[in-house]
Amino acid sequence: MSTAVPPASLPVPRPKDTRQREVISRLLSAAEGPLSVPELHGRALSELPSLGVATVYRTLKLLQEQGAAHIVTLDGENLYEASGRGHHHHFSCRTCGRVFTLSTCPLALPPGTVYPGGFVVEAHEVTLYGQCPACAATKD
Repeated sequence: MSTAVPPASLPVPRPKDTRQREVISRLLSAAEGPLSVPELHGRALSELPSLGVATVYRTLKLLQEQGAAHIVTLDGENLYEASGRGHHHHFSCRTCGRVFTLSTCPLALPPGTVYPGGFVVEAHEVTLYGQCPACAATKD
């Protein structure tokens, strides 16, 4: 009689937490908006001087698989932000290029709204473009 445990009932090993994963996750959570890989890598280098960009990509992939981070695509560029921030939108500064999270929604558009032609709204994403407060202040 075999006492081997069938593979389906074996516990799935959880990836071990690493210093790199902790720093990247913390930086995403503290960011004022979604970050590009180069931005995230640059911020992490102050704490992890030997961090490679490949490790950032691998960590972001793992955080996405775990549901802790997700991709935001703006102007064809993939940016990353922490999950769990609820309904929000983004503001992209055309001067400095930074992207900010907006906690208020500029649209009163409930799911189920039907537009002319029969388009049924399930969700929406909005990105506003202009100048952030810092850039607008320097323009005067």
